[in-house]
Amino acid sequence: MRVFGSGPSVVGMRIVVSGSSGLIGTTLVASLRSHGHTVVRLVRRPASGPDEITWNPAAGSLAAGSLDGVDAVVNLSGAGIGDKRWTDDYKRELLDSRLQTTDLLARSIAAAEQRPTVFLSGSAIGWYGPRGDEELSETSAPGDSFLAEICRRWEDATGAAEAAGVRTAHLRTGIVLTPKGGALKKQLPLFKFGLGGRFGNGRQWQSWISLDDEVAAIEHLLTADVAGAVNLTAPHPVTNQEFTKVLGAVLRRPTLVPIPSFGPKLLLGGELADALLFTGQRVLPAKLAGSGFSFAHPTLEVALRALLGR
Repeated sequence: MRVFGSGPSVVGMRIVVSGSSGLIGTTLVASLRSHGHTVVRLVRRPASGPDEITWNPAAGSLAAGSLDGVDAVVNLSGAGIGDKRWTDDYKRELLDSRLQTTDLLARSIAAAEQRPTVFLSGSAIGWYGPRGDEELSETSAPGDSFLAEICRRWEDATGAAEAAGVRTAHLRTGIVLTPKGGALKKQLPLFKFGLGGRFGNGRQWQSWISLDDEVAAIEHLLTADVAGAVNLTAPHPVTNQEFTKVLGAVLRRPTLVPIPSFGPKLLLGGELADALLFTGQRVLPAKLAGSGFSFAHPTLEVALRALLGR
């Protein structure tokens, strides 16, 4: 784990975090607390102490005054994109779990007597849709896929906080790499047995970021003078073919057999498999780099060797 910046300007903030039990949220909360911040977690059960606040986003319920005097709110809530097949019901859950939480937080921030100074709200690079080899920055046009529509509406749901003058940043996160969970954890067993391979033709782009850099970037944005969309991706995206080659080399395992599309599409459904595995985006972190952020893991090989202890 990297060492984050410290100093009078960033230590001692009171920060409310939603989605704190997720992969990113768990690591973020621990990091914030280790650097002197007070973290209050939003939970959907009875609060067990002063470091928790009960809320019910589906019912639009968050006690008045809960965000008074808070310095920052970080919103990481949302059902997992790849957790289930994309039935009509699960698509609605994916959307509602993002819109309900974000809208409730934005309205609560706007209604606070002493408002937070910053609202960092989740989004994803799915906002851009499948774009082939096109290089994408925060100024690029949106896509027209299902994920792009979710992300567009997710970002729009912060409107009440922005209208109230609160600095708001949309965290357009790429593929977060960690052996603790997510895509990398699922791939490791196959690659370790020498059964890993590219998906399809392997030409689809993968815009990734290590979990350490993801958390560091969120901490950086608490005080950086940045608003609007921010791509949370490493500066060197790779094709799936390159990702496969580098991961195999780091693990010292062969990666000779490509994975045809019919298997994952049968398992996950065609739309989900295409969105996660067979299409991609070539996303660059223009705003993050321009704000002075320094990546601990700028290249894939550096990241994988650090994450896997190789």
